[in-house]
Amino acid sequence: MAELSGPRLYSCCNCRNHVAYHDDVMSKAFQGRHGRAFLFSHAMNIVVGPKEDRNLMTGLHTVADVYCCDCRQVLGWKYERAYEESQKYKEGKFILEKSKIVNENW
Repeated sequence: MAELSGPRLYSCCNCRNHVAYHDDVMSKAFQGRHGRAFLFSHAMNIVVGPKEDRNLMTGLHTVADVYCCDCRQVLGWKYERAYEESQKYKEGKFILEKSKIVNENW
């Protein structure tokens, strides 16, 4: 009999709170503040901080830092607005830094 397991998840590296599903990864080719980062279509169990304009590698964006709702570890940011037309696909999406998340159920 095959072993049943839940969905593949990413968790906060600090407290293991579930923050995203592997199926929601849109890209693994992003750069965060501390190295590689993943772009997610959705995130969960997070708190979204205040919006601010940030000049990132791909131009000016309005972003909001995202924190684990349990331990308040900064995990990445949410794209609120992209000023460049070619970057609009990022709006409403989440960057979670690889160094701040761990695999669960893999």
